[in-house]
Amino acid sequence: MRNPTSGYAPVSTASPDDDDNNNGYDLDDLVAKPLPPIPTPPKFDPRAFRLYRRDLVSFSLSFLVSLPLVLLLALLTGDGSLFGYHSSSPSATNQAQKPNGKFIVPGGVGVGGNGNGGGGCEPTSTVPQYFNTEDGKWAGPTATGKAGFLAQTREWDLERGNRKQTWVPNEPLQTQVPVKGGGDQSEEGKSIFGEMGFLTPYKPSNGFGVEEWPMPAGAEIVQVQMLSRHGSRYPTIGSNVYGFGERIKEGKLSGGFRAKGELGFLNEWEYELGEEILVPKGRQELFDSGVLHAYMYGRLYNPHSKIIVRTTTQDRMLKSAENFVAGFFGLEWTRNATIEVIIEGAGYNNSLAGYMNCPNGGKVDGGSKAQERWMGVYLQNATERLGKLVKGYKWTVQDTYAAQTMCPYETVAYGFSKFCELFTYEEWLHFGYSIDLNFYGNDAFGSPVGRAIGLGYQQEVVARLQNRTLGYSGSQINVTLDNNTATFPLNQSLYFDFSHDTNIISILAAFGLTQFAGTLDPLTYPGQHNFTVSDMTPFGARLDIEIIKTQKPVLADREIDERGGETEYVHFVLNQRTVHLGWSLEECDGTRKDGWCELGAFLKAQERMGKMARYEEACHGDWDMKNWEYGRVWDGVPV
Repeated sequence: MRNPTSGYAPVSTASPDDDDNNNGYDLDDLVAKPLPPIPTPPKFDPRAFRLYRRDLVSFSLSFLVSLPLVLLLALLTGDGSLFGYHSSSPSATNQAQKPNGKFIVPGGVGVGGNGNGGGGCEPTSTVPQYFNTEDGKWAGPTATGKAGFLAQTREWDLERGNRKQTWVPNEPLQTQVPVKGGGDQSEEGKSIFGEMGFLTPYKPSNGFGVEEWPMPAGAEIVQVQMLSRHGSRYPTIGSNVYGFGERIKEGKLSGGFRAKGELGFLNEWEYELGEEILVPKGRQELFDSGVLHAYMYGRLYNPHSKIIVRTTTQDRMLKSAENFVAGFFGLEWTRNATIEVIIEGAGYNNSLAGYMNCPNGGKVDGGSKAQERWMGVYLQNATERLGKLVKGYKWTVQDTYAAQTMCPYETVAYGFSKFCELFTYEEWLHFGYSIDLNFYGNDAFGSPVGRAIGLGYQQEVVARLQNRTLGYSGSQINVTLDNNTATFPLNQSLYFDFSHDTNIISILAAFGLTQFAGTLDPLTYPGQHNFTVSDMTPFGARLDIEIIKTQKPVLADREIDERGGETEYVHFVLNQRTVHLGWSLEECDGTRKDGWCELGAFLKAQERMGKMARYEEACHGDWDMKNWEYGRVWDGVPV
């Protein structure tokens, strides 16, 4: 059990007024009470003493004779260990059976309460699986990559044509290496690193068309429910950049590959990225987010309480939660929070990874096909340009797109990437749009499972607002956990949950935020548009749902209605910018300047979201084939 880092501690049954040195008894109970009589010592009995001595000698002899036999039997029939000592390292098979060396998942936990979890717990563990933060078998791939070495490999090429460039700290990492790709900016001075879709290092959103307003006099934020994405990471298994690295490697092994010009670095380049876990930038993003939230909402935390923070078992998810709470509370965060780790695996119910128990979700590919069509349009010139720089290798559109994708991955892993300088700012805008197409068609209102995948988390937010647990949902929540206030508390003013980019996109759809609906054209770049992934779910993205209490109603024009009484509002803040609830939910006031919605109206609007998601049909139904076509689905449910 890793109590110092898990934050888990058994709840004391002693009174809060108990003194540390009185063994749980109130001292007042002992005041002015007579002491019990002192017993008289018994007289010495010689016969009893002789019998006692005989029994003691017999027991000692029996123990000494039996001990070698017991030890021999343990060695022959055990696991090769003697009281925990191994003569050699345990086998890989034994390690796989006990992934964390402490706890195996008990039946019925983490499977939506249906008791199909299997396994059992070891008697030495006192921490339930969902509070155990040691790496287990649901951590996912954890291979690390080549470490950065900027001090050794930095370049100081400040010459651009006939003029010298003044050095400025580059972004997203403030290093001593001027990033040429970052310098290839638009006329407005915008950096390419803000146009990389879900691979965009965290930045505040450019905004969702709403003016930001200060809190009116007398208003008070009384609760915040935060949903955060993990930080910057290595590529996932099967990523296109890995395939690109393998193709270049094979080309070199064949002996015919040779690159020149801007691609000349490929002659010495090797693919050395890790798999799926956080890179240093990712740890920083979540730590910084914790610090920011401490400044924004720190006063909501009751210093005499210990809150539950929820994440999933994937390594990057758990580490993101730990870095966040370290930023919010400090390195002694285990005094303030307990991390609840929900199994992320096929067949396990988990609102923070809703796609895991939505079988039809893995079949949806309309967004992926729209993305491929757009790649063939916007990368035509780049593919021709780069193809001329390679001999002995047939350079394709897929290679061009993978090279573009390599830029953000290598930048956050190593501090810079030569792939960044291969593309123009316009091509980076179009790269971001390719990701918008993918997410819109696979995970949002353009997907037949868009609402269903996000439904579980929408229900949990509403349940907290209504001060109730969830014994049944009709979605993929974990009922075992959500029906228990020990694992689904209702008395917190701060809730911190951690999820994935596509899951957050589906959650926005499940809330009914139709301002992010509207099919995107896979053949033409539309310019500025509402559904922009780099603004919605960059690395480290966060949705802060604020509950605001005012002494008097705040009118749509932000004037105070002196005739009314105390009123509560909901305020959605996505990556530090307001999302207007009235533009999507008819129950809310679409004319409000601030985008708020009265709490009662918001809850009324959410009542119909479960039926609109059509979870069973969307996730488990047999659809018509037209649901696979991009552009046929428009409301996040099957047509």
